[in-house]
Amino acid sequence: MSEKAKKTEKTIESAKAKQSAKRVLRGVVVSDKMQDTVVVAVSRYVKHPKYKKYLKHVKKYHAHDKGNNFEIGDKVEIREAKPYSKMKRFEVIGKQ
Repeated sequence: MSEKAKKTEKTIESAKAKQSAKRVLRGVVVSDKMQDTVVVAVSRYVKHPKYKKYLKHVKKYHAHDKGNNFEIGDKVEIREAKPYSKMKRFEVIGKQ
């Protein structure tokens, strides 16, 4: 195999790996008022670089919920997906 063919194969393999590596996050449903959409709050702990104290960071994600199956307070897993709308880039996988 030539070097060019090997480079092409490596590029294709890395592209496939990037496509299949979708983030999976866990959080709590904080809003279910929209149609086919829930808002999920995902919290994580981050260590302050100088003071070494752990801080809680909470970020809210809009996730696609086909059929409005989940309610406020449910612990769910969400996964990156195709863009459903301006805000929705995740879909609900299921309850934890």
